[in-house]
Amino acid sequence: MFNNYKIILWDFDGVIMDSMPVRDKGFEIVLKNYPKDQVSLLMEYHRSNGGLSRYNKFRYFFEEIRKESVNDSDIKLLAEEFSVVMLENLLDSSLLIQDSLNFIKENYLKYNMHIVSGSDGVELRYICETLGLSKYFISINGSPTPKNQLVMNLLIENKYKNEQTCLIGDSFNDLEAATVNDIVFYGYNNELLLAKSKRYIQTFSNI
Repeated sequence: MFNNYKIILWDFDGVIMDSMPVRDKGFEIVLKNYPKDQVSLLMEYHRSNGGLSRYNKFRYFFEEIRKESVNDSDIKLLAEEFSVVMLENLLDSSLLIQDSLNFIKENYLKYNMHIVSGSDGVELRYICETLGLSKYFISINGSPTPKNQLVMNLLIENKYKNEQTCLIGDSFNDLEAATVNDIVFYGYNNELLLAKSKRYIQTFSNI
């Protein structure tokens, strides 16, 4: 399946780690003092936009749901509080998705592998280092830089050829990041993507 590619870009949440339930809880904890119906609306947005960063989601909560302005420093404080919750709960190897992780371990010397995630970059690098994942990836990249830009930066900085590069993700935001950068997208762990993507991985064990 990947014979035509030399570079594989990986999303993290939902692809390498089953972290979405923990991230759900993180938003609920950080926003516990706000009306539950408003937080529920944010959770719907969060689950529909898995590839977006927490910075985008907190801004959406205030500007679109609460219809009030919010400054960058307030967003930064919320993101830092969210990160504390994440680091208390995500340093857990049992959350790793063994199907994709086994493929990564067996093939990281065959491909140039990078992580491009909507999660906070500093936090993500710490999680990967702590869980022994860093050695499999040339770079680990996350927010606040948007995923579309992360992919573009990697292509330019490394002089990667688009036709030799693919992105594996579980969200429509991942699909968008691949499409706008003119690289191939493979959906994984979200069958809703079957309606939008011609390429879908049911399990890496068949590859």
